[in-house]
Amino acid sequence: MKTLTVDVAVIGGGTAGLGAYRAAKAHTDNVVMIEGGPYGTTCARVGCMPSKLLIAAAEAAHHIDKAPGFGVYPGGTTEINGREVMDRVKRERDRFVGFVLESVDDIPAQDKIDGYARFVDDHTLMVDDRTTIHADRIVIATGSRPSWPSAWDHLGDRLVVNDDIFEWDDLPDSVAVFGPGVIGLELGQALHRLGVEMTMFGVGGQVGPLTDPDIMAYADKTFSEEFYLDADAKVEEMVREGDKVQIRYRDKEGESQLRWVDYVVAATGRRPNVDKLNLDATSIKVDARGVPVADSYTLQTTAPHIFIAGDASNQIPLLHEAADQARIAGDNAGRGKDIRAGLRRSKLSAVFSDPQIAMVGESYKAITDRLGPCGCFETGVVSFENQGRSRVMLRNKGLLHVYAEQGTGRFLGAEMIGPNAEHLAHLLAWAHQNQMTISQMLDMPFYHPVIEEGVRTALRDVNAKLKLGPEMIKHCMDCGPGC
Repeated sequence: MKTLTVDVAVIGGGTAGLGAYRAAKAHTDNVVMIEGGPYGTTCARVGCMPSKLLIAAAEAAHHIDKAPGFGVYPGGTTEINGREVMDRVKRERDRFVGFVLESVDDIPAQDKIDGYARFVDDHTLMVDDRTTIHADRIVIATGSRPSWPSAWDHLGDRLVVNDDIFEWDDLPDSVAVFGPGVIGLELGQALHRLGVEMTMFGVGGQVGPLTDPDIMAYADKTFSEEFYLDADAKVEEMVREGDKVQIRYRDKEGESQLRWVDYVVAATGRRPNVDKLNLDATSIKVDARGVPVADSYTLQTTAPHIFIAGDASNQIPLLHEAADQARIAGDNAGRGKDIRAGLRRSKLSAVFSDPQIAMVGESYKAITDRLGPCGCFETGVVSFENQGRSRVMLRNKGLLHVYAEQGTGRFLGAEMIGPNAEHLAHLLAWAHQNQMTISQMLDMPFYHPVIEEGVRTALRDVNAKLKLGPEMIKHCMDCGPGC
């Protein structure tokens, strides 16, 4: 049995683990990082990067399909070669992973401990029953994994998650995607546009991460026009028959339907990897899901010397959030008793569907929970259906809501579906983090003709509703037509 004594032990070698390790090393050299699986990040291996590669291929095919709307008719029949699509996805994915592994290779060998860690007590970790680590401070950065109902286990290898999709050598003929959330919408729509027969089922009517009922209804309608989406499906039975899955369900009209698919894609959420850490051996307080309770500014758990970062914290499972949390948790672990509150940026999330979905700052639900549905805020609205630049590009689908506080006129947040939502959201997130008012945002420059002019329309709408600006003009011409 090997025994080590360290200042800081980081459990996990992904985005949060690597970030926490580097932040802690700025204060002490006596840091180890423990990883039981492959080093690297969920983002590079099975998350944001390979999914965007698949989406990029789907967009290329979709642009060809849209060309006749401009009077452009590509010659011949568009052929989608699934093997070539997946070959590029995997090649580029491996390239991104390689960059991450290069940084891991630069970490001294004595700082890397291979194996799975579990707590023995508040300061002691056991790694694969062969190494005991006594640590003054500990950072939990164990990430998360896909989850699905155990009743689906009988589907065997016909049940896949996003991790499995990026190992395919070819595209299947048909899939059923369960879960119209971020992962489900992105991968499901991409597969559909690449010629895969795709059906999408949800529960409870939820579409994407949205909380604004009007924006969600618009998203439901828009995606349903492109492919079969039932956000509140009544699935009666799923049975594996050979290399197919038979799904019996009630359609939106209540009629019984039977569908055969090659794969069932489970996009039903992710589970923090904390269940095998033996947290019962510690003084850490956990929530109802078994996840450690932590301060969002210091990332301290209820055991002051133990911190948690990234997807394992179950706060906001996004790469930029994991990186921020890693810096805070690792920095505080490295400092020891000199605990400091870290910078928490304004919330920003995006779904790379088409149209894209994005959320900034406080969500509609968070605002109404805090102020009540008839509370002291107003909503500015713009539709992208008649927005000038959006119509020029035949991308004129979408709806944006911006929320502002009565009295102060402070910008509270936004939810949207629409063209270039990822870029619009960044502008709004910067404004939110700077605690700008709607009037201050309207003082910013807007070029013509750009999609961003739609943001200004929504801001003018909410400014008028706040009684801080003039009533909206039906066809404003101060910067040209269609703004």
